[in-house]
Amino acid sequence: MELSLQFGFGMMEHCRFLVRSWGGGTVVLSPRDMTESQMAQLSQDVAKNGGQVLIDPQLYLPKANHQRLTGHEHWPNGAGLHGTTELSRVLTALLARNRECAAAQIILPGVLASRIDSNWLNGTTLVLDAASRMGISADQSILTVALMADAVRDDRQIELLVEALDSWAVSGIYLIVEPPSGAYLVGDLTWTTNVLDIIASARLAGKAVILGYSNQQMLMAACAGANAICSGTWMNVRSFTQARFLSQDDDEIKQRSTWYYAPHLFTEFKIPTLDIAKKIGVLDQLKTPPEFGSDFAAPLFSAPQPSLAGFAEQQAFRHFLQCMKTQAADFSGSSFDVTIAGYRQALDVAEATLKGLRQKSLTGQQRDFYGAECFDSNRAALQVLEQNHGPRLRRQWKALMG
Repeated sequence: MELSLQFGFGMMEHCRFLVRSWGGGTVVLSPRDMTESQMAQLSQDVAKNGGQVLIDPQLYLPKANHQRLTGHEHWPNGAGLHGTTELSRVLTALLARNRECAAAQIILPGVLASRIDSNWLNGTTLVLDAASRMGISADQSILTVALMADAVRDDRQIELLVEALDSWAVSGIYLIVEPPSGAYLVGDLTWTTNVLDIIASARLAGKAVILGYSNQQMLMAACAGANAICSGTWMNVRSFTQARFLSQDDDEIKQRSTWYYAPHLFTEFKIPTLDIAKKIGVLDQLKTPPEFGSDFAAPLFSAPQPSLAGFAEQQAFRHFLQCMKTQAADFSGSSFDVTIAGYRQALDVAEATLKGLRQKSLTGQQRDFYGAECFDSNRAALQVLEQNHGPRLRRQWKALMG
């Protein structure tokens, strides 16, 4: 499984730096955060360093009012995606933008589903039919499948989605799942279980799966055979929120804290927490092991006091994304059984360490994997995945990963 960069506010130089240092990679461009000329320029810069781009159409909310987003040529003029003429205009503009940016494939737009029902499925069919009439082939296209939290939690609605997957003439889906109650990390067993069910069902139906707006919890997607997860700097590109596409984005105006990601614990900590960890002699338990390939956070563990190490947002973001890239690749094993066993073992080790840290009053607050009950929710999702899809995933794993 690969990590793609989910473009967000202020990420231009991060993308250039990381793609250059990785010798490649995929950047999912964001019309909400970029002008058309910026999209074209970054696409050229990424390509020069062996990378590629995709364009997220971001038509989740056709009545969104974010000025930068609605100013793009492909934004609907009032009718949304349901009028045939307007839909054709939207897709024509979107196709032109993809060509200008030399996008690897075309992500077709999709409206955020409050319910997966006949109305939403019919709207999806209209988009697919219009794309086909324009000569956009299945191999070229990826379909946006964006779901509100309540839709993800409804087993019957997920069944309807899975039944529809086979008939969609696209090479893959760009899956967007809204978390319940706006949570960053999700402890809802039904939600996590159904996310893996969608991924596995799509993969077994012959579709690639790119999971957008992801954080460390979604590394579990490797167990279901996901091709890529997308993540970025701020929380609103690591977890989907409708507010991101409505007026002003809070990440641009609020006071911000710097967080350190401990990848072996799936947990982020504020820097003052590391000060306390050092005072009580457990800082080494939070230190990133060298196999994650990141030295961005090294000053935190060599300085006399972590909060005085000068660990800034830039280093924090690049450390997080470097570690996520390593984890995404490492959790994809040579077989289904190897993959799921490796992920379970990582959960066990992280849980044991976090339990000990909590006994010393050290937590990651809202970004704490233990506090958010993610160990239970992810293990439950793995159990259901293994029961419902394990036999087929075992048989087809090499073909799916090939």
